[in-house]
Parts: sequence; C-alpha cells; structure tokens
Amino acid sequence: MGTHHTIYMPHLTRDKKLGKIIEAPLADLPVKKNIALKLIGSIMSQQLSVKVADVIYNRFLQLYGGKEPRTQQVLDTPPETLRGIGLSNAKVTYVHNVARFVQEEKLTDARLHKLGNEELIAYLTSIKGVGRWTVEMLLMFYLGREDIFAIDDWGLQQAMTKLYKLDAADKKAYRAKLLQLSGKWAPYRTHACRYLWAWKDNAPVNG
Repeated sequence: MGTHHTIYMPHLTRDKKLGKIIEAPLADLPVKKNIALKLIGSIMSQQLSVKVADVIYNRFLQLYGGKEPRTQQVLDTPPETLRGIGLSNAKVTYVHNVARFVQEEKLTDARLHKLGNEELIAYLTSIKGVGRWTVEMLLMFYLGREDIFAIDDWGLQQAMTKLYKLDAADKKAYRAKLLQLSGKWAPYRTHACRYLWAWKDNAPVNG
C-alpha cells in the first residue's frame, strides 16, 4: 500500500455515489512483461469465463514446455495444434495475426510503454481480431495505465446503471451519460472501474 492511494481515493470519493462503494485501497496496478504474449492470452480468453480461459491458456503454455513462447514459436505452431487446445478457427487466426504483427513491427514492451493510451488503442486494433476492449484491458492490467474507461464493458455498464439509476433504453443518451459520469473520475478512471467491478461482483442482487 503506497501513498498513491491517498491521491486517487479522495479524488474519486468526490463523486458521492461512487464514494459509497469505495472502502479499502486497491492493490497497486502491476506493470507486466512480455505484453505481446499477454495480448495473445487476451484474445484466447474472449467470450470465455475466467475459469475456462485459464484452462486454455495453461494448455497453450504446455505446448511450449510450460514456458512463455516467443512469437516465432507461436507462428511455427500449426493451426490444428492450436485448435486442439480448444481454440476456435477464428481465434487461431487472430493469435497468429498478433504474433505476425509483433514480428513485423519488431514490437517490444519498451515501445508500447512510449505510446499514449489512444495511440496504443489505434495501433493494436489495426490487428484483425483485436478490439478496443481487449486493448483497454491490456492498458489497465498489464501496462498499469490509470486513466482508462472501458465504456463497452458489460459488467461496468451494469454496475453504473445500478449505482446511478440510469436508463439504458436510448443507447446514444446512455453512452453520453456514461462518458459524462466517468469524466469526473479522470485522471484515475481505471481505479473507478476497478471499484465498480468489485462492487458489482459483491453487490446483493436486489440491493
């Protein structure tokens, strides 16, 4: 627990409704290594529960003796082998797309760290199979970026709808409201999202 919490917690509690669900400080956001492989892992986990995603990712690592592979090793892995660990045809293609992109662009962690949030989103979503949400999760949980608001995240939308009693019927007005509310949390929007996710997972169903 660093002094960092003393910066973002008081800032976020200015939003009275959000303040009600903020109790303990959050764990510090880690900055992780081998971001390219984390992106491959993120693609594998799309539309899967955390449990199933973990199983598939572990099977993936087992193909390389339990170690994180280099992108060349991933490219050298035949599609049928990747399908054999439970990946769909589309995901196999996307995994190879990411590995190829990393190779062609000579992508390194250091280079990713130099790019701003929106630059990174534009850069990585140019890979077929990588959407904005996937990059936002990467920015939050692997690059340690503190000011990301994942507007399309379903869990986040559910939490905000409940906490702020929003009406989602008019999609355009609803999105505008989400952006307006999250704007108050800058430059610590990632932490606000983390509080909302935690609250949603622990909130009573009728509460």
